Amino acid sequence: MLESVPQQKVDKKNLWKVIGVSSAGTLIEWYDFYIFGSLAVIIATKFFPQDNPTAAFLSTLATFAAGFVVRPFGALFFGRLGDIIGRKYTFMVTLLLMGFSTFAIGLIPSYDTIGFIAPVLVLILRLLQGLALGGEYGGAATYVAEHSEPNKRGLRTAWIQTTATVGLFISLFVILITRNAMDKASFEDWGWRVPFLISIVMVAVSYFIRRNMDESPLFKKAKAEGKTVANPLKESFGKKLNFKFVLLALFGATMGQGVVWYTGQFYALSFLQTVCHIEFDQTNYIIALGLMLGTGFFVFFGWLSDKIGRKGIMMVGMLVAILTYRPIYDKIYQTADVTNKVELQDQLKTDIAVSLKEGTSDSIKTITTTKYYTDGTIYTELSEQVISASAQASKAKITKIVNVGNESFYILVALVLIQVIYVAMVYGPIAAFLVEMFPTNIRYTSMSLPYHIGNGVFGGLLPAIATYLASQATTANEAAAAAGQVLPFDKPYLEGLWYPIIIAGVCFIIGVLYIGKQKAMND
Repeated sequence: MLESVPQQKVDKKNLWKVIGVSSAGTLIEWYDFYIFGSLAVIIATKFFPQDNPTAAFLSTLATFAAGFVVRPFGALFFGRLGDIIGRKYTFMVTLLLMGFSTFAIGLIPSYDTIGFIAPVLVLILRLLQGLALGGEYGGAATYVAEHSEPNKRGLRTAWIQTTATVGLFISLFVILITRNAMDKASFEDWGWRVPFLISIVMVAVSYFIRRNMDESPLFKKAKAEGKTVANPLKESFGKKLNFKFVLLALFGATMGQGVVWYTGQFYALSFLQTVCHIEFDQTNYIIALGLMLGTGFFVFFGWLSDKIGRKGIMMVGMLVAILTYRPIYDKIYQTADVTNKVELQDQLKTDIAVSLKEGTSDSIKTITTTKYYTDGTIYTELSEQVISASAQASKAKITKIVNVGNESFYILVALVLIQVIYVAMVYGPIAAFLVEMFPTNIRYTSMSLPYHIGNGVFGGLLPAIATYLASQATTANEAAAAAGQVLPFDKPYLEGLWYPIIIAGVCFIIGVLYIGKQKAMND
């Protein structure tokens, strides 16, 4: 049970300082963690072999997911420290670990320079990032909740919940500023490293602010009364009742929340870039604008959960996501699909260029076709083919880039915003929900594990799994078409959505049936 901080003893000025400092540090960690995902398309070209671009992109997503998979181990390690030595010092350590790992990724030479050592180093640093984040969130959420008034925990902890979305927003913002400060070639060559490198400045500032914070009053009280435990892991998972609530938190809440979170933000970004082929900068503007418009809903639903309860809001968020994901993503695809637009035939442009392939006698033939549409959309297709000295041509590499017109742009922003609202419904109340399930002496450990399994494993694997499912469906359709058979999938680009729909569906059923019984433990 989450003990009460007597309302008359809550120092409002100090409380907002606690919320501000905790949120700022957590925001920086999310920024550090997410710039990797935001730059996944470019990172795929830098740290992985390019003989198979699809495999390289999937490898990048897998490396991205690896950071999520190890988050539960970080939750166990740092959660144990947080329940023994305190919340403050533990999440200062995680901040420094995250900052070092992010900065170091920006220094790693490319695959062309050091070969397979490059992806190995990236993977190691990505794992360290995951461990750090596994310890950060639980500490920050617990720290704020233990300073808060009992009837305003949802509102207070919701500010921590905004940091994940704001961190992603800032990562996109920094990337766009860096991208627009130089030409495209320079950004793809070395400019992409800048967002990684500048994070060290933000980490240093946050560290010096955090080191002057006080420890949580509830933890200090428990420690002074000798109520802390020597082995939080055994207490959390070795006792049947506590372990039951850990499982309930995972399978009835965080599992579904995790897939809704990563569908609405990261899979949306990946889908726009790799399935709809929308231009890199424009996809970032679409996601960033959707996030900016939707961030306030995290605080709103956190506040609302103090009034009407946490469960109902989270369950409704999962349900509407389950029912509407396929229509939303079909609308995204149709909005970006140039075959649904009216072409301006008189503005069609085709350019052909031939250049010598470096270090060989082969030549590269590039055909650039640009089409314009009445709604302002511009479609560019680059067909690049290597022609050897013996006149044998390799298979053409085709790159498609879509710049949608204003109307389509704002439709896509609206569709992303709807998903961000779903995210806010499931994510806004969940910090308060989790900290209220467990007592002070095991709270950091007990809440961190289900949160990071739900988000790190079920959520973090989503981009890679969903992209793989969609690519397999597309491949199956292509094979069937070549064999003159009936296509097995009507809309293969939607097949990846079955993963979040099924996971959220299972979580919704468990949550509806069993969440609420933890009240008996807390009353």
